[in-house]
Amino acid sequence: MTIETEVVVIGSGPGGYVAAIRAAQLGKKVAIIEKEYIGGVCLNVGCIPSKAMITAAHKYNDVKEYEQFGLNVPEITFDWDKVQAFRANAVEQLTDGVEYLLNGNNIEIVRGTARFEDEHTLSIESEEGQKTLKFEDCIIATGSRPRDIPPVRFSDRIVSSTEVLSFPERPDSLIVIGGGVIGIELATVYANFGTKVTVLEGQKSILPGTNRKLTNVVQRKLKEKGVEIVTNAMVNGSQETADGVTVTAEVKGKTEEYKADYVMLSIGRVVNTDDIGIEKAGVELDEYGLVKVDEQARTNKPHIYAIGDIIAGPQLAHKASYEAKIAAEAIAGMDSTIAYKCMPSVVYSEPEIAVTGVTSDEVKAKKLDAIQSSFQYAGNGRAIAMAETAGYVNLISDKATGKLIGCEIVGANASDLINELSLAIEKDLTVEDIAMTVHPHPTLGEIVMETAEIAADKPIHVVKK
Repeated sequence: MTIETEVVVIGSGPGGYVAAIRAAQLGKKVAIIEKEYIGGVCLNVGCIPSKAMITAAHKYNDVKEYEQFGLNVPEITFDWDKVQAFRANAVEQLTDGVEYLLNGNNIEIVRGTARFEDEHTLSIESEEGQKTLKFEDCIIATGSRPRDIPPVRFSDRIVSSTEVLSFPERPDSLIVIGGGVIGIELATVYANFGTKVTVLEGQKSILPGTNRKLTNVVQRKLKEKGVEIVTNAMVNGSQETADGVTVTAEVKGKTEEYKADYVMLSIGRVVNTDDIGIEKAGVELDEYGLVKVDEQARTNKPHIYAIGDIIAGPQLAHKASYEAKIAAEAIAGMDSTIAYKCMPSVVYSEPEIAVTGVTSDEVKAKKLDAIQSSFQYAGNGRAIAMAETAGYVNLISDKATGKLIGCEIVGANASDLINELSLAIEKDLTVEDIAMTVHPHPTLGEIVMETAEIAADKPIHVVKK
């Protein structure tokens, strides 16, 4: 069986399905190939189910603290099967929605595993047999998969973030190897549900690459939940039994043992460029296996594009979606280019961390002539009324022009507050522009305004020095 199309997209994650829809909107005949599930990792075993679990665990844990509001609540319990059903329902709603959009845009959905035969031909292995697809243009959006390491290989009790989301029962104990974004988010989930969690991180602090002042706020909260955090821990072995796992690690020159029901490996991801026959298409990769692209996400083959995790830059769903629209528009002959000034990132920890633009670490490393201004959540009326006073907003502005160039937030709803700051950076707004924008009272958004007032040397709710 041979399929012919103008544009083929390989992968239906937040990069792939967005690319397919945008190309179809621009009048192209489009096919999308998916080997596993519509919506990709993000919607099925990543962003969405993890946030559903984070929400459920956060609400369960919150009830334990209701006494501070004068609320007397009987002992709270949870039904793990119903928690899992909530997660699955969130996934189903969104994946069904994506499939509806693909069908509504007359995009042909092809189920199976795609591999290049040449630069205009794909072979597709499926349950229905072998298919061949001929295309004019192609967008590769194959994403990434969890990585393991020689001392600790995936097994029944050593799992990735995929399996940890759908445990049939809540484990009594869990070791998380890797204190990065995924590791910390899921460590928080299980700690909130009462699991004894140990985080082993090889670097000197959790969330490597994030400013220590931000991560310290999160680390304190994790310790309050009973999470054991071991940094500078170099894992060098594991022993699995029928009912648990023992992990050994080198810590401060000594070999230490850690035991738990399960181990979750969260030490990065492998890009999916190694099994799609990309060499047959003549597409160039760099030394890390990433696809080389230009400012329109075009590879060295002018009709083949690549987006998302498989190209340089942070592995973020919203980055993939942004690149997807650029690639589709380039195929349609538009002059769209990848030209964002900032790419926001979020850690759904407790409290949340959100960063956009230049960071305080970059200011120091690059010796930028910038002003940093901060305001604490503890000085905000809404935060006090919510009993969410941990954290702060830090704005980074250019000293000469006053333009906002970066922002760091640790605190409640940081993931929502960061959007205003990303827009401000993209539009070259100054801190005075933000300070003079009326923010409703009482809201957490006022923390942004208060910080901007300090940066503009017009503080109201701090004593001016």
